[in-house]
Order: sequence, then C-alpha cells, then structure tokens
Amino acid sequence: MIDFRLDEEQKMLTDAIARYSREMVRPVHRDAEENRAIPSAVVEAGWEMGVLPSGIPEEYGGFGEYSAVTGAVATEAFAWGDLAVTMSLMTPNLVAVPLMLSGTEAQKKRYLPAFCEERMPDMTAAITEPRIQFSPYTLQTTAVFKNGLYYLNGEKTMVPLADLAQTILVYASEGSKTEAFLVPADTVGLTIGERDKLMGVQALPTFKVSLNDCVIPAANKLGGGDGIDFDKIMSHSRVALGAAAVGMARAGFEYARDYAKERVQFDEPIAHRQSIAFMLAEMATDVDEARLMVWEAAWKLDRGEDAVRETAVLKRHIDEMVVRNADRALQILGGYGYIREYPVELWLRNARGFATFDGLAII
Repeated sequence: MIDFRLDEEQKMLTDAIARYSREMVRPVHRDAEENRAIPSAVVEAGWEMGVLPSGIPEEYGGFGEYSAVTGAVATEAFAWGDLAVTMSLMTPNLVAVPLMLSGTEAQKKRYLPAFCEERMPDMTAAITEPRIQFSPYTLQTTAVFKNGLYYLNGEKTMVPLADLAQTILVYASEGSKTEAFLVPADTVGLTIGERDKLMGVQALPTFKVSLNDCVIPAANKLGGGDGIDFDKIMSHSRVALGAAAVGMARAGFEYARDYAKERVQFDEPIAHRQSIAFMLAEMATDVDEARLMVWEAAWKLDRGEDAVRETAVLKRHIDEMVVRNADRALQILGGYGYIREYPVELWLRNARGFATFDGLAII
C-alpha cells in the first residue's frame, strides 16, 4: 500500500527547498533567463541542500540511503522555483544515479565520492542527438570494441554544462544495446561545440558535443562487462522529469489562481466567472493527477520493481499536461500573460521542451 505521508526528513527537506525556491530563485529567475546565466550564489546554495549526497551510501562518502520518492518531492519543490535552476542543480545526478544503479564496485568507489564534496562536481551526461524523431532507444552514436579499447563516434546535443565538465557520461549503441561510457573531457576526438540556442530554459547552458574516434579503456564502460539496465535508468529519468513538470505546473496554477482572485472586472474578481473557475479546477486536477503518477512510479522504483510501463505512461501524460497548464495560465492572465514581465510566458516556453528533455534530469 502506498503511504502518501512524507516522513520527518522528507518534510524538512521539502520545506527547506521551498524556502530556497521562494527566497533565492524566484527573485532572480527572470534575470537569469534574460542573461542566459544563473547566479553562482544561487547554484551554490542549491547544492548545499545536499539532496544528491543524502542519497549516496556512506561507504562512498554520502550520508544517506537512495530514495526515488524523496528525489521526486525534492525535484517538485525545486522546479516550482525555476526549471533551468533545477536542471542545473541536477546535472551531477546524470552521472551519479546511473553509477549507483549500474556501476561496478570499482567505478562507484572511484567516482561517487566526488559527488559528496562541498562543491558541485563538473560532470554531465550526453544522450540526446541532433536529428528528427530522436529516440533514446535508437542511438546513432556508436561504441565499437577493438583490441581491448572502445571507439566512440557520434554527435550529441543539449548536453548541460558540457563546457565545464571534466567527465561526460556518453550513451551509445554497442551492437543492439544502449550502453554508457565515462569519457574524460581531455579525450582526443572529443569536441565541445557551440552553446545551444533553446526556446526555453535559456539560463541552463547546454552544448553540442562531437565524438570522433574517441578511444577509452574498457574499464570506462559503465557496469563493466554486464553493461547497464537502460530501461531502469530511463525510468528514473522520467520520474525526475515528471516531478519537475508537476512543480512547474503547480507554480503556474498558483500564479493564475492568485491573479484571478485579485484581478477585478465588472466589480468582481474574474475568478468568480465560471469559465475561469472551471479552468483553474482543471489545472488543479492535472497537477494532483500527475503528482500521484510520479509518486506511484517512484514508489515502485524504491521497491525494486519494474516501472517501465508506469514511467512510459507518465512521460506521455506530463508532456501534454505541463503545456496545457502553462497555456491555461497564460489565458487566465490574458494580454499580461504574453508580456515578459510576467512568468507565465516563460513557463509555457519551458513546458514545450519536456517532450525533448529525455535524459536531462534523473533522480
């Protein structure tokens, strides 16, 4: 039976993140979008929350036990503040979580302690490819094993913080399987290209990455000879994206609700109008429905159960829900919703990206 009550530690964590989002992120998120850069103090304060280290086992330098449910409630609280800040703070997760899920013991001992330091580690992952109808299950980036070494070739895009990364976890096809490889940034043939010009999340720097006969040792293949369970990794990613969508959709609903209560036309708040009230009710229903789907999938992951079906359905649902809610928020604000001084146009642009965000977040 699923228990919907947060335990004391989860409540303290989400309260702290909510305060951080309200007091530090919301005041700067619009300027961060316009300037295409997040203030370093905001990133440092977010990392100091210790969400990732709290999920890394003590034997690898962490101080907690991994929980997808805890990650989901934390991600929602972060995303209520701003999606770009959330994805920036979660970039190290793109390497740490696959390591915990599929890494060999030697890989865990070598890499995981770096995620428990006071400073956010310079690591990221590359999965998305610049082509039409991209699917993470049919990658064109290839890994060929020859004479004890792997040769990687391919093109990636939307790789967050790649310009600063010391290590990039690159996903590639090895025969019929999708595998992942830890590639040092100084590997010959690895090139960090220009920064992507995205419609939304412009405060999050993402880059194109090229691999031209990048040679890495076999020990850098995640999971060693056994490789990775890609379905499980994608399930954890889709739960993270679902939680982020819930946080952003909740932000849009609350903003539109408060606006509708305060905006007076014809001597009464527009929230009294049936069309507006019904729209707000539908937004609230969408948020609660999506949250339950996220929590159920996260709960199954924590129990070690297969959640591929749940997360696939969740991904399809949140891709549509988050756009629908952002669009409703814009409609409720009317002409103001289209003005950049108000956050709803940013939420709508960010929402449009969820259909292409596979692999950009993970818990």
